[in-house]
Amino acid sequence: MSSTEPTMTILVYSDDRATREKVRLAVGRRPAAGLPRVEFVEVATHAAVTKALDAGGIDVVVLDGEAVPAGGMGIARSVKEEIYQAPPVLVLIGRPDDAWLATWSRAEAAVSHPLDPAAVASAVADLMRRRAAGAAAAS
Repeated sequence: MSSTEPTMTILVYSDDRATREKVRLAVGRRPAAGLPRVEFVEVATHAAVTKALDAGGIDVVVLDGEAVPAGGMGIARSVKEEIYQAPPVLVLIGRPDDAWLATWSRAEAAVSHPLDPAAVASAVADLMRRRAAGAAAAS
């Protein structure tokens, strides 16, 4: 394996360490064939999300809608309103009936708790493809 192998960085936000771990394990090092390897940035606070996004280099954002005190859906909406060409966002919602809230948040994808590893990996892979296509179109 070459050290120049492309990677994409995924920001995972949740106040719950177990939720962050479930996302990380579901996605693995490469969520689907043909995609770059994944590096993770894990954060537990809204301030840390903002700092990581301000620093740049984040390709996909996974936000826990059930996190407290700052829920991922509100953070997603802020990210989409405040960051030019914001990375695609996956929100983790409490139940399938909360999908309308994910739409309100302007997230591109939603997966409900309890987290199905295959659904999380598929959603992240789709968002990685979207990000890669957007980067290719911008160059």
